[in-house]
Amino acid sequence: MINANEIFDTIHMIDQQHLDVRTITMGISLLDCADSDPNAACRKIYDKITRQAEHLVATGEAIEREFGIPIVNKRISVTPMALVAGASETNSYVPFAVALDSAAKAVGVNFIGGFSALVQKGATKADRKLIAAIPEALARTDLVCASVNVGSTKAGINMNAVGVMGRTIKECAELTADKGGFGCAKLVVFCNAVEDNPFMAGAFHGVGEAEKVINVGVSGPGVVCTALKAVKGQPFDVVAETVKKTAFRVTRMGQLVAQEASRRLDTPFGIVDLSLAPTPAIGDSVARILEEMGLGVCGTHGTTAALALLNDAVKKG
Repeated sequence: MINANEIFDTIHMIDQQHLDVRTITMGISLLDCADSDPNAACRKIYDKITRQAEHLVATGEAIEREFGIPIVNKRISVTPMALVAGASETNSYVPFAVALDSAAKAVGVNFIGGFSALVQKGATKADRKLIAAIPEALARTDLVCASVNVGSTKAGINMNAVGVMGRTIKECAELTADKGGFGCAKLVVFCNAVEDNPFMAGAFHGVGEAEKVINVGVSGPGVVCTALKAVKGQPFDVVAETVKKTAFRVTRMGQLVAQEASRRLDTPFGIVDLSLAPTPAIGDSVARILEEMGLGVCGTHGTTAALALLNDAVKKG
């Protein structure tokens, strides 16, 4: 049972601590859109996305108004395109990215993810074609995001793929230089990519997922930071318990939104992903959380190196 104090606490988190639902992401399987004719495949892709996600944006906006919870983005993730386009007899996968972009614009979402390849152990012909298409695809589209998984704990790291992606990122930056290299902001190179990630630019709809699903991403670094200030100087177990309870409260709000979106869109509820991704708002950053926990300064030129040295020392010890 939710009591009045919890309701007021949640309102305060939204108004004063930058709590928001960062995204409602609809995952859509496009496996049944594969076709030997690339033009037919692109038509199927466009038709299925616009049909399945027709009401996604309107539903998100309605929930935002009715519940008073900010929902920053409405997004779509699709089956890794190398798996879909691989059936088509074509040397260029750029038209598939264009089809994704057109569909995303038609339904009004902020981004669409899934121009992706999974090459952690090896690359198929389709994977290589997709990676080769990434720079032009991201330069010619506005809303499409790409990702490539180059490693996993089980398979190790595909160093050939790492080398290819280094050149791909450079070419992507060159082709979008007139936009400040923005193409690179729409590209993620992963290790251990998960199949139900709602966050861009790395979202894709994994082959182990349902036909379609609703995933929600919640962001609340400002809330966690404020909670830590209230227990400043307390023992570590108190700090840990505070973070755990705060994360639970933030996630519960995301669950409320996800369940409501799932019901209204007649789509299964997948996951709630709690992110500490920063926003431009002052204090709404994981860096402030680390500093509140005792780190002297986070974000200078030496912080990453210091953490790397610390991890190395722990391993050797």
